[in-house]
Amino acid sequence: MLKVVNPATETVIRELPTDTPESIRAHFERAKAAQPAWAARPLAERIEILTRFRDKIIQHTDTLANQLSSEMGKPRKQSLNEIRALPDRIDFFLQHTEATLRPQDVSFRTDPNTPPATQEMISYEPLGVIANISAWNYPYFVGSNVFVPALLTGNAVLYKPSEYTPLTGLSIAQLLHESGVPSDIFVTILGTGTAGSALTALPIHGVFFTGSHATGVKIAQSVASRLIKVQLELGGKDPTYVCDDADAKSAAIGLADGAFYNAGQSCCSVERIYVHQDNYDAFVAAFVEEVQSFKVGDPMKEDTYIGPLARKEQLDVLDAQVQDALQKGARLLLGGHRLQGTGYYYAPTVLVDVDHSMDVMREESFGPIIGIQKVHDDQEAISKMNDTAYGLTAGVYTPDAQRAKSILSHLNAGSAYWNCCDRVSPRLPWTGRQHSGIGSTLSHLGILAFVQPKAWHLRSPA
Repeated sequence: MLKVVNPATETVIRELPTDTPESIRAHFERAKAAQPAWAARPLAERIEILTRFRDKIIQHTDTLANQLSSEMGKPRKQSLNEIRALPDRIDFFLQHTEATLRPQDVSFRTDPNTPPATQEMISYEPLGVIANISAWNYPYFVGSNVFVPALLTGNAVLYKPSEYTPLTGLSIAQLLHESGVPSDIFVTILGTGTAGSALTALPIHGVFFTGSHATGVKIAQSVASRLIKVQLELGGKDPTYVCDDADAKSAAIGLADGAFYNAGQSCCSVERIYVHQDNYDAFVAAFVEEVQSFKVGDPMKEDTYIGPLARKEQLDVLDAQVQDALQKGARLLLGGHRLQGTGYYYAPTVLVDVDHSMDVMREESFGPIIGIQKVHDDQEAISKMNDTAYGLTAGVYTPDAQRAKSILSHLNAGSAYWNCCDRVSPRLPWTGRQHSGIGSTLSHLGILAFVQPKAWHLRSPA
């Protein structure tokens, strides 16, 4: 049985039966048998079904937000933000899938008025049955980035929600089925990593995983010999640079939110801040003041900004990073400890005098903790920001657009931010480099991820 625990109260919300290797294989066989009929449906029908799903999300926003906050600890206001923003993401796929999948005539013509001797076409076909192993920190965002375009393009989806948000996963499945997605086309797999391993061991046609780098590598290795489509959305150690000409207070307010929103439990949370020496003192003072204003507490209360961590074991990771930093010379300005009482709470933590010998500046924290380092100039900032195994996002704060673009062009990251951070748009690809993953979700690339091209060579008989 899978125990769903409220991280704020440490009480068991519900116990759920988990899938076995046998039940997972049975789900796969049914999905494989059902997928051709789903792919054969007109795209307009699939769009209509996913439109109904979008509308049902809107209808049930409050209930879904309460459920999400109770099982993973996200403040209710932030759960509402996630769910209310979801329709915009779904709309992108609803509006752009048809044009993205439209067959293309790429024939070579010496004379535009004369038909080519051989017509050359590109069409797109679904992968088949794909595994969607999703994450707990933004289950609606992360999941829909995969299953919405996968379903629209004609695939069947074996969806494994995180063991930390299985109730949200079941609600997603229920709303999809009520909207008209056949039960064998979108199937929920419940369980821990063992269930994920059983799922990826099947002859699926693609695996789309969101989670840690270590697990992503294991998944890639486990399916490598089968040469199937693998897309991995992994972690980050996302840096931002505050230039000497940036407004210290404005940058501090934006970056404090970028670092501590959702208790820092996001792959694109700001995890390293570099500040030009001429702006350092003013920025640090403003940053500390802003973080001190964040209320930590019951995620169901409207004024709570930081709730508990979703995973109890992450408290040990944060403790270890703080102690490592202090032993190597860092200064603690705020926090640095677990909060007393019930729940998996960690005090918002700000460390200065940090350097790259410290884990807090190198290893993913995934919690309400930040290191702030002084740099002498733009070149040092670029060097420090690129000194990482990850490559998800990077940002710059400065009023100078050319300066910002020049700095960002030298950073090895999939997303670049100027005077903003921790932002995702359905119109732009979400993609990682190095240990941050391979492949792209969102944008037109996030539609093409779920299809395979077919090249047509068409020649009429002489």
